[in-house]
Amino acid sequence: MSAQFKRVALIGLGLIGSSLSHVMRQKGLAEHISGYARSAATRAKAVEIGLVDSIHESAAAAVQDADLVVLCVPVGACGEVAGEIGPSLKHGAIVTDVGSVKTAIVRDVAPHLPGHVHFVPGHPVAGTEQSGPESGFAELFVNRWCILTPLPDCDPAAVKKLEEFWRACGSNVETMSPEHHDLVLAITSHLPHLIAYNIVATAADVEEVTNSEVIKFSAGGFRDFTRIAASDPIMWRDVFLNNKDAVLEMLGRFSEDLSVLQRAIRWGDGETLVNLFTRSRQIRRSIIAAGQETAAPDFGRRPAKN
Repeated sequence: MSAQFKRVALIGLGLIGSSLSHVMRQKGLAEHISGYARSAATRAKAVEIGLVDSIHESAAAAVQDADLVVLCVPVGACGEVAGEIGPSLKHGAIVTDVGSVKTAIVRDVAPHLPGHVHFVPGHPVAGTEQSGPESGFAELFVNRWCILTPLPDCDPAAVKKLEEFWRACGSNVETMSPEHHDLVLAITSHLPHLIAYNIVATAADVEEVTNSEVIKFSAGGFRDFTRIAASDPIMWRDVFLNNKDAVLEMLGRFSEDLSVLQRAIRWGDGETLVNLFTRSRQIRRSIIAAGQETAAPDFGRRPAKN
């Protein structure tokens, strides 16, 4: 496949940025990859492991002459970065991001970008609990969804080119409004992370159970929660602060549903429990059928037989 972009600038070199670098190299999607990270140690590591063709000490320097600029920094930092890079952006460049919140990105980033660039907010719905420049891998986006939320006046040709880029990275692509994206992700991603953080914190605070017992006797369910709760704290702080309306709405619905469960357990209402558990089990099967999870025994944790 011929390069889709002559020069791509990655602003932020954590899990998503480094994974984009790997897949662009694997697929030949960029002739030159420039990079920026706030930390000097991260910049040095990016050069050491070959993530970038050029590393820069400022975001403004990294985006010069770039045809595609990808903001891979926490949501709360995107506005400041946009203000820094705005004057240095090439005429006709496509600017996108990978944030898990979209209305806040539009609010914070769009005012800083000149009229001669194309701003197409994006969110690859893919990730792990790992972070840092060494955490990325080329297959991260394969058969995952990337949601684009272009503004009404965005150039359709720019949107199409970005769609083609994400498909070349292995993703499925869908477009929707920023507002709808934030509502969908509040229930599918943000609320589960909030619950995971809270459950792990609650377990650590139960005085009658020691932390060593929590670790020693953790069952599969708790282990899965700890995996989610191991995600980048700064990134998730920014997600909740910047999508608070949608998260609070979904948290309210969750609290109401939790009260129903609480009453069912208190009054021995087994029928209500079975009905809810059956419906929830079907959702799991639907996710597997859609190719968004593996049906491997023990969620893929069982060792392969020799």
